[in-house]
Amino acid sequence: MSVDSVFVHKIWQEEELSKMVDGGVPYPMLSDAGGKVGEIYGVYDKDAGVNIRGRFLIDPDGVIQAMEILTPPVGRNVEELIRQIQAFQHVRETKGKEVCPSGWQPGKTVLKPGPD
Repeated sequence: MSVDSVFVHKIWQEEELSKMVDGGVPYPMLSDAGGKVGEIYGVYDKDAGVNIRGRFLIDPDGVIQAMEILTPPVGRNVEELIRQIQAFQHVRETKGKEVCPSGWQPGKTVLKPGPD
């Protein structure tokens, strides 16, 4: 989601993203014209009229489980994002009986929280 219009997203998808990802990104890009959503999440820079790069992992119950906000000079790590999504899904599937340590990967050792 960005403050860019749906038309800018369409051109970006066709001219740039489709060169990086076969067929472009496989999800819809949303427009936050006016920055209303960005303001709610604390990433809208009103003076510049842009949303600062942020990502929010929101569970099916609508609860933010993780967030990361980066300024433009530093890129995001897609592999880490995917790892975190998988970890949060694992914890949810086990109803919190198993948790994932730092750097956890699917199939690796999990932790079982308890009084010990």
